[in-house]
Amino acid sequence: MSIQVSGALSQNAKSEVVRRTANFHPSIWGDHFINNTSEDKDIHFRKVCEVEELKEEVRKELLASAGHLSQQLGLIDALQRLGVAYNFEREIQEALEHIYATYNDHNDVEDDDLYNVSLRFRLLRQLGFKVSCDAFNKFKDEDGQLKESLISNVEGMLAFYEATHLRVHGEEILDEALEFTTIHLKSMASPKAQVTRALKQPLHKGIPRLEARRYISIYEQNASLNKAFLKLSKLDFNLVQSLHKEELSEITRWWKDLDFARKLPFARDRVVECYFWIVAVYFEPQYSLARKILTKVISMTSILDDIYDVYGTLEELEPFTKAIERWDISCIDQLPEYMQICYRALFDVFEAIENELAKKERAYRVSYAKDAMKLLVRAYFDEAKWFHQNYIPTMEEYMHIALKTSGYPMLTAISFLGMGDIVTKEAFDWIFSNPKIITASSIIGRLMDDMKSHKFEQERGHAASAVECYMKQHGVSEQVVHDEFNRQVANAWKDINEECIRPTFVPMPLLMRVLNLARVIDVIYKEGDGYTHVGKEMKNNVALVLIDPVPI
Repeated sequence: MSIQVSGALSQNAKSEVVRRTANFHPSIWGDHFINNTSEDKDIHFRKVCEVEELKEEVRKELLASAGHLSQQLGLIDALQRLGVAYNFEREIQEALEHIYATYNDHNDVEDDDLYNVSLRFRLLRQLGFKVSCDAFNKFKDEDGQLKESLISNVEGMLAFYEATHLRVHGEEILDEALEFTTIHLKSMASPKAQVTRALKQPLHKGIPRLEARRYISIYEQNASLNKAFLKLSKLDFNLVQSLHKEELSEITRWWKDLDFARKLPFARDRVVECYFWIVAVYFEPQYSLARKILTKVISMTSILDDIYDVYGTLEELEPFTKAIERWDISCIDQLPEYMQICYRALFDVFEAIENELAKKERAYRVSYAKDAMKLLVRAYFDEAKWFHQNYIPTMEEYMHIALKTSGYPMLTAISFLGMGDIVTKEAFDWIFSNPKIITASSIIGRLMDDMKSHKFEQERGHAASAVECYMKQHGVSEQVVHDEFNRQVANAWKDINEECIRPTFVPMPLLMRVLNLARVIDVIYKEGDGYTHVGKEMKNNVALVLIDPVPI
């Protein structure tokens, strides 16, 4: 554990205060994103016009494929993977509703084709259709095992593998198929790029924007590619990326003006990574306001997290927590200077959000957001007390608090703020009723984070993570804990998939925010804590999504 002795920032301190420090590395981006040069307006306008023409062409092709099942499935899959399906939501919805109504009895002529059965299952499940996994039973032999003859069908095996990630509880054939396809795809002598990518990052658990960027390069090598699809995907990606660059430029200027890197040097300086996180939650142009709101709040939350986890003393954290719970700027005088800086910035962010939403008569939403933030800091404080008391809770005690400190219940509430009329008071009330899907995404966030970051955290001095709690309670090795947590994460994914099957309690576009929050964790924490320790993987991902346009 690193110790930093500091009394300079502690008001009324009679003696110097011993503080922890995590020695977080500084931002790796410098001012890269601040100076965004906008494209010439005439060039931009021509690209927008070209995209609209291509969209019309693609729409006609999609409609013309009706009645040709495998062709229609292939077109829908390509549009989704290329990241342009959001332009054709109504057409895709209607096509899949027709496919579901027509082919759900599994008696169509193409039902013996593993690729088509897998693709249809996945595309329907993704949109929440209650499609049965029984269609896969025909691929078993007399002994009830998946047929060895499937192994040579690489395209079918890959589609089957991707379909298994949509599984829910009780679908044993999909559990078996995931193991079967994983083993055999891994043992391929010279796997295609798409197979290698899928094994590392299954489509269903990937960040849509990142998957689209990577798939465009794969699709380009496809001999049977659709030129209109490829051109549209490239132009659309770059147009949307230019919007993201504008947003990030505005956000990084706001962040630089706060000057936290100098004023609060103990905290992580990760505003670019925060924005990447939020582009994963929603990348579409219509969510521009929602992205800006959520990025600013997650950036502030990261600072709060480091105040509670790293720098604050228990004597400082108690009044700080109470001040946030009271949400009254007059409380600021009771806080040390470094906390005043954070408290005022938090207030300013929420005030700006409220002013923005008031223009659309949606200011009522902010009270829900504040309540979510209050619940989060109270949970942060409970964890801080455990650390200062050297207390290792049971797993049950730990998870009760740690699901809140994952930040995901709060981020879900904030993610709804900047969205349109689809968000209602009932939707916010639903968040506060602890729905299974938010609990599941929080479990994924908490356990994957704890497995990857607990060693670093324990070195610097940190409240016990889930790993320590489980090891102490059950007297088992770290490997046993990891196996158990990976099982719990897999079950949480099944919960998420189950909650997305119609009829859903809230509209699917709201559930997508929760699903996407879980996806970010899978990507960022797969190889380690890629948020705290920004390495090559995270740097490449940010470059693909936010820096490098797709070559035309």
